[in-house]
Amino acid sequence: MRVTFLSNYINHHQIPFSNACYKLLGEDYRFIQTVPMEQERINMGWSQAGEKLPYVCRLYEEEERCVKLIMESDVLLAGWSQREDLVQERLNAGKLTVRISERIYREGQWKALSPRGLIHKYREHIRYRNQPAYLLCAGAYVPSDFHLIGAYPDKMFKWGYFPETRHYTEEELDGIKGDEKVLTNIVWAGRFIPLKHPEYMLRLGAALNEKEMRSRMGNRRIHIHMVGGGEMEEALRKSCQTQGLEEIMTFHGFKNPEETRDIMAKCHIAVFTSNHLEGWGAVVNEEMNSGCAVVANVQAGAVPYLIRQKENGMVYPDNDYKEMEKAVRYLLDHPGERKMMGRRAYWTIVNSWNGENGAKELIRMLEGLLKGKAEPAAEGPLSVAPVIQPGKMVEWMRKDSEGRGIEWKVPESRF
Repeated sequence: MRVTFLSNYINHHQIPFSNACYKLLGEDYRFIQTVPMEQERINMGWSQAGEKLPYVCRLYEEEERCVKLIMESDVLLAGWSQREDLVQERLNAGKLTVRISERIYREGQWKALSPRGLIHKYREHIRYRNQPAYLLCAGAYVPSDFHLIGAYPDKMFKWGYFPETRHYTEEELDGIKGDEKVLTNIVWAGRFIPLKHPEYMLRLGAALNEKEMRSRMGNRRIHIHMVGGGEMEEALRKSCQTQGLEEIMTFHGFKNPEETRDIMAKCHIAVFTSNHLEGWGAVVNEEMNSGCAVVANVQAGAVPYLIRQKENGMVYPDNDYKEMEKAVRYLLDHPGERKMMGRRAYWTIVNSWNGENGAKELIRMLEGLLKGKAEPAAEGPLSVAPVIQPGKMVEWMRKDSEGRGIEWKVPESRF
């Protein structure tokens, strides 16, 4: 089976999955990069080393070869590529095509009412609803957006991004994190831009620095690590100084992915504050894999797929800062529960939401589709993606967790 993945450029969120596909398929797997990586991403510490991987082809350097791969492969995985013309050519030929998409109505589903927008969506998606075209939903809100326009009926499956999976023993994690009875480390990572709400961490720092909170904590100290940079960085640093929070907050600046993961690994709690404009949020994968108890805004696409409330993390609704602070305080007041949530978060990534499992399940599914029958996974990547209205996601998460009574299993040969 020949599989080709078409996307803008390969990065550290896709490499583990692609490496796993290449291990399983060998020369029958190819990743086509349509444009060079943007300088902004390079400045953030993103590596261009992925371009040198043996399965990566560059459309802008060898277009004839790449177009042939797109048309002649058994399956095309079509991500965001800026070359919709090539995807359309394959779809019009009736060849098996699996799209990978984040939300199409991030700013509001009311945009589905736009006649011009509907024409565009008809050309790209709706007219292929009865063709061998399927959708991998990179975010829990994607199915609702596409269901709204009648695309991919009963052909939508859970998907996401798969950063590097790190493996630890319980003793290793405990050693890296240190004794949280002495110091509890909290991490926030991302670009300092409005949609990610890094300013919430200044409010949190001020709240946790109050005399009342410090007296409750006794001799235990709290430290907040801010990893990243961007347009809001200067103002946030000044606010930190003005409020006298320098003792409990460190601004690390942009770090490469490995350095960022090292900081996450020593932290006990992670806070993810991105709003509905965050299509997925691979930082959540990384924080969970680092054994952190994550407090996350339910509006980010990854959160409903990865987190089960008070089992392997905590969510809060609709940019509600007070609920976010309440969740962090809960974890600080219940260190035993916090530790177990962090362990379960780690297991969630190691057991299911990782590149190797994603590749295995995808190839199994594709082999079935080529034979005319789709067999979804029971859980995790490639399981059926439920259609949930954005405003009802918190309620659905609560019922889903209660209804299934998830059994948490320790990975074999791990702790």
